Amino acid sequence: MEGMAMSLAFYRGKRVLVTGHTGFKGTWLCRILAGAGAEVTGYSLEAPTSPSLFKICGMDRDIRSVIGDIRDLAHLKTVFDKARPEVVLHLAAQPIVRDSYKEPVYTYETNVMGTVNVLECVRLADCVKSFVNVTTDKVYKNNEWDWGYRENEPLDGFDPYSNSKSCSELVTHSYKDSFFADGRTAISTARAGNVIGGGDFANDRIIPDCVRAASKGETIIVRNPHSIRPYQHVLEPLAAYLMIARAQYEDRRYEGYYNVGPDDCDCVTTGRLVDLFCKYWGNGLKWENRFLGGPHEAKFLKLDCSKLKAVFGWRPTWNVEAAVEKTVEWTKTYIGGGDVKKCMDDQIRAFFMNDEF
Repeated sequence: MEGMAMSLAFYRGKRVLVTGHTGFKGTWLCRILAGAGAEVTGYSLEAPTSPSLFKICGMDRDIRSVIGDIRDLAHLKTVFDKARPEVVLHLAAQPIVRDSYKEPVYTYETNVMGTVNVLECVRLADCVKSFVNVTTDKVYKNNEWDWGYRENEPLDGFDPYSNSKSCSELVTHSYKDSFFADGRTAISTARAGNVIGGGDFANDRIIPDCVRAASKGETIIVRNPHSIRPYQHVLEPLAAYLMIARAQYEDRRYEGYYNVGPDDCDCVTTGRLVDLFCKYWGNGLKWENRFLGGPHEAKFLKLDCSKLKAVFGWRPTWNVEAAVEKTVEWTKTYIGGGDVKKCMDDQIRAFFMNDEF
């Protein structure tokens, strides 16, 4: 595969539909695509947080933004018919583990039937050449072992969020085998680890919790500092999604199921992640270990990304320390009233090493 700068050039003039575009990852993805010259249509509910990165950077001025529910097949199909996308990147989801215990029905409706609806629109369209369903590292049956999960491990997420994403994977497999064996559309899924980066305002995520505490000058409360997760900057998986979508667009042999995560050295405890945040934030910021109880969450989880490396020659660009540094850089720009959109573009340009972005 050619360099990532070339993969961005590929998207110039391409019609791309992104579901979940108003979310944290979706906004960063749309910013990359818009900067690369793609014709982007987004389909999503209103931004899930207030404040939201989508509104802060005025993303609706750079793409065609459609507010809609992924569970509404009829509305979604009208958007497909008008946009006629060549590439579809499916990110729309109910993404919070603890929220899935509170609203399991909504979680399954969104994450399972939402995937069915998107794939049904792809099936009925004659324009889509490349489809990537973004799931999660939590799709695997977690045995809490010390090595990373590979793409051929059993899919059996424990909690409603993780399990619904396992189901989303299986739906994608079935549609791929049942309706796309003729080769007209290449189908892949990407199973990504925990992402961090500037502009994540979600509840019940460690970095947003750090940001909220730091901005108030308060001690950070960490409920489970010993859990180990594959933390990575948000640009890491987004670059991989774009790489997979481009590769299978050009050659269907690249379609498949891919883990996207950091190297083993960047699978760190939550406590280590917060240590790094405090280091780069400065001002004497500290954290406190305070287990607050709550529903089951995995203690240890990491991915084996050797397939992505072998197939594409892919390697992570920023380690976990750089990811935290970039997150703090964006956050301090935002809090200080700086130009957050320029900060995003500068980070995208540095990540992709693309001066033409």
